[in-house]
Amino acid sequence: MDPTELAYGLFRVLETGAPALAADVVHEDFCNREAAVAPPACALPGPAGVLASGAWMRSAFSDLRFPVLGLARNDDQVWVRLRMRGRHTGPFVRYRDGALDQAIPPTGHDIDFEQIHVLGLRDGKVVSHEAVRDDITMLGQLGVFPPAPPTALRMIAWRMTGRAARAATRVTDEAAEAAALLRDKPAESR
Repeated sequence: MDPTELAYGLFRVLETGAPALAADVVHEDFCNREAAVAPPACALPGPAGVLASGAWMRSAFSDLRFPVLGLARNDDQVWVRLRMRGRHTGPFVRYRDGALDQAIPPTGHDIDFEQIHVLGLRDGKVVSHEAVRDDITMLGQLGVFPPAPPTALRMIAWRMTGRAARAATRVTDEAAEAAALLRDKPAESR
């Protein structure tokens, strides 16, 4: 695949969770700098980490899409300007040092905000990822920033009743299960 196809393929993996496509576009040494706020499985190297990241995002946002607005490339990198779109239908759980940091209960709100991603390329695959995202806009669309009183009260109630911790455990498990789709298979069976 050429660099443009690799970029489109990576975001298609996040949208769909397709293991075969992940194996085709993601290098075994893949490193995601943005995994710091995601479940631990998202920091795994290679396609497994990408599959975990997609599962994490899709657990919170149904109809997840990444329409590309612009793309620039050279032989070693692709810069992708896109929008992240979806509907917040599951808890959006953010992590710090692998543990629950914040769980935003489902709001039913649509998200639609801009991001810029830098993808490193090696051996005909994506080997690294970093991003600049407009997370403040997304949190505003969810009613978290500035805090809308109903959303803030639900977040507090979720934390106090243990629902936030249960959501974090479920999302962590789902991400790990997605990562295992390829991580434990020998390369020749993919």
